[in-house]
Amino acid sequence: MSGEISATTPGGVSSDPNEYKYELQCHLGGGDFDTPCLARQLECKNGPDGEEGIPVMWLSRPRGVPGAVWAPHSGPTCLYDARPEDLLPRIAADIQREFQNLPVGAGSVTAQPSPHTLRGAETNFYAESVEQQFDITMFGQQVHVVATPVQYTWNYGDGTVFGPQPSMGGPLPQDRWGEKTRTSHAYGATGDFQVVLTTSFQGTYSVNNGPALPIPGQGQFSAPPQTISVWRSLTRNYADDCNTNAQGQGCPGTAR
Repeated sequence: MSGEISATTPGGVSSDPNEYKYELQCHLGGGDFDTPCLARQLECKNGPDGEEGIPVMWLSRPRGVPGAVWAPHSGPTCLYDARPEDLLPRIAADIQREFQNLPVGAGSVTAQPSPHTLRGAETNFYAESVEQQFDITMFGQQVHVVATPVQYTWNYGDGTVFGPQPSMGGPLPQDRWGEKTRTSHAYGATGDFQVVLTTSFQGTYSVNNGPALPIPGQGQFSAPPQTISVWRSLTRNYADDCNTNAQGQGCPGTAR
């Protein structure tokens, strides 16, 4: 038993250079099966809605290449719907919209220093974002989606936007705060600014435990704004010695 899948929309061109098909895990062709394989083949029970599945191996070959042969791709895995072919074009047509609507987390944002920084000084920003996985149902089929962060855009809240670019930045030890980094920013004015990180994710999807197929384009997801307060620094000279007169002008705890 075997079946082929193609995830292109009618009249469209797939972004995946391969096409795929599945075969029963222990099938040798025709009506023959590998007896030793049958004794250790994958058990496919307790699938979606409690149904049993079939153990399959996935094969692939280059799309549109005359004489290309099928080669092992992945498996064994369980297939719980052996006939999704008529729905694959509909899933492929809607998968990008579904991807954009998933609750993908853009990641967290950290500023150094925070929550206050100084005007004219480099404030280091960095993000922490991870791969995320989701299981959804489309047209009655089980679809597994993997979202991988690939690019980052920083809106620093003062009209400056940096990205999209591949660096999420990284933390600096406190004794190096103020150094310029790839994702740092120096504010030219004082005030409170809303910093927003937008992360671009590349996605793949698989239908009924089939091979992973690329989702066209990228999904953009934004983290909640983070407020950074930019202050100005003042330098003054005082004649008082705070060790002698703790209440002297400019000493800690006194009005300035």
